[in-house]
Amino acid sequence: MELPTSFFGWVAFLLDKYGMLFLQGALFTIVIALTGTVIGFLIGLLVAILRTVPVGAKDSRVKRIGLKALSVILSVYIEVFRGTPMIVQAMVIYYGTMQLGLRMPVLAAAIFIVSINTGAYMAEIIRGGIISVDKGQKEAATAIGMTHWQSMIHVVLPQAVRNIMPSIGNEFVVNIKDSSVLNVISVNELFFMSKSAAGTYLRYFEVFFITACIYLVLTFTVTRLLRVLERKMDGKVNYTIYGSQSDSQASIKLVKEGEVPID
Repeated sequence: MELPTSFFGWVAFLLDKYGMLFLQGALFTIVIALTGTVIGFLIGLLVAILRTVPVGAKDSRVKRIGLKALSVILSVYIEVFRGTPMIVQAMVIYYGTMQLGLRMPVLAAAIFIVSINTGAYMAEIIRGGIISVDKGQKEAATAIGMTHWQSMIHVVLPQAVRNIMPSIGNEFVVNIKDSSVLNVISVNELFFMSKSAAGTYLRYFEVFFITACIYLVLTFTVTRLLRVLERKMDGKVNYTIYGSQSDSQASIKLVKEGEVPID
């Protein structure tokens, strides 16, 4: 078989020969990044809510000590996973658990590692989103008898999540790229598959040029989809509310601040 002699000839040849391998790797990358981001968001959400539980002077000593101890544990979790590289975490968790007699399936281990790593970052992102919501919202919820959890779920978090959507999207994009470090535990993601393809003909430049393009397409597509989602969450510019006024229906058009009213 005659081999290509030009750069783009090799690119076309490798795509034809290993196209399914690249596709399989890209699919694994998306699955790991998406699942890890969703689970990490839920972990971060729980951690952020727990760290914002108010402690009053009237609370029992047991509650105050318990919450303080929990806050310390959660702070250690956040600092450890934000302060160490994911590649090191992958090695420690995967091979460490193996030495303890627990052999995790590679895909499950990859999702677990990305999830707990993302959870540490999400906890701080969500906590910042909670703090950004006006305190009056929380006080109003408390005034009508809502508990801390109820006010968080029904009042604060819906506003906080919208505020932090760009940061959540950024974490997803970061996870797509950072999933490449999981090749150290032999996860069949895009980078690992690319190494396999490159090793056959020793065409590393051409193979990783293709890999870079695939990563770019993935991150660009995800970024654009997230921007569409953000616009959807913003809602409409104009709202119409129907109610009774002097026993007759009246419509009131509410216009967002900064917008020009439309007659």
